[in-house]
Amino acid sequence: VVCLVAYHIFFMLFVWSYWKTIFTLPMNPSKEFHLSYSDKESLEREPRGESQQEVLRRAAKDLPIYTRTMSGAIRYCDRCHLVKPDRCHHCSVCDKCILKMDHHCPWVNNCVGFSNYKFFLLFLAYSLLYCLFIAATDLQYFIKFWTNGLPDTQAKFHIMFLFFAAAMFSVSLSSLFGYHCWLVSKNKSTLEVFRAPIFRHRTDKNGFSLGFSKNLRQVFGDEKKYWLVPVFSSLGDGCSFPTCLVNQDPEQAATPGGLNSTSKNENHLFPAKPLRDSQSHLLTDTPSWSETAAKAEKGKVGMSNPALTMENET
Repeated sequence: VVCLVAYHIFFMLFVWSYWKTIFTLPMNPSKEFHLSYSDKESLEREPRGESQQEVLRRAAKDLPIYTRTMSGAIRYCDRCHLVKPDRCHHCSVCDKCILKMDHHCPWVNNCVGFSNYKFFLLFLAYSLLYCLFIAATDLQYFIKFWTNGLPDTQAKFHIMFLFFAAAMFSVSLSSLFGYHCWLVSKNKSTLEVFRAPIFRHRTDKNGFSLGFSKNLRQVFGDEKKYWLVPVFSSLGDGCSFPTCLVNQDPEQAATPGGLNSTSKNENHLFPAKPLRDSQSHLLTDTPSWSETAAKAEKGKVGMSNPALTMENET
């Protein structure tokens, strides 16, 4: 009875997280990152080079963007016609830009990114536990198979196959799960391991790392009761991320909170403090902007509530 209860718990969590990983739509950059009609026309009229970069710099001046291309240019997607947010990449399979893209996974036929990375991690964890549980409970019968302790029926071949399948999947899943645990601890994506993010001042492979505890909270959230269940609890909106290097950016003035003030114009879509409230507290516990600005920021559709963004995009 205990084995049956444990089996169905692992199986239910495995299927639940697998389902959420597959059917959670990848989040795309919000409308603020898309070029306006006039900017698109200006970009098409200008010859390639510095003149186009000037158009992109003007379009991105109020956006919370700190990464650049290898040549130091604004990261722009000419297929989606948008300025790429930090850690956003264009998926050639989905043919759209994915926020905090990690990779496109053929096993789930979906992009793994900001909206479903937590679900993907839980899928790996629960599938590993599921396989280990099966291998452990089948081990005694597998030993009996080799010592001729089982009745001579066709069922003994099923026992052998089950053990080998569970053991082999356990080995492969443990390496993949361990690798992604390391990525979470360093606050990196698979793409950022192969190509380190380039900031305005220099390339830094650990530019988004805030320490193990804060890196973990960025993926799983602040409320520990949601960590082990496949419900969305990641911090932020996927468009902006706290970084340990943002205060060293020579092009922007530093603020006491370790963040940059891009403009004093209150009509800008992004306030003087570009990082969202749920993200900025990772850098400092002292509130450095007004409560009114925070409430106004939370009211913006698709920016403070990732679930709302996904709902609008579907």
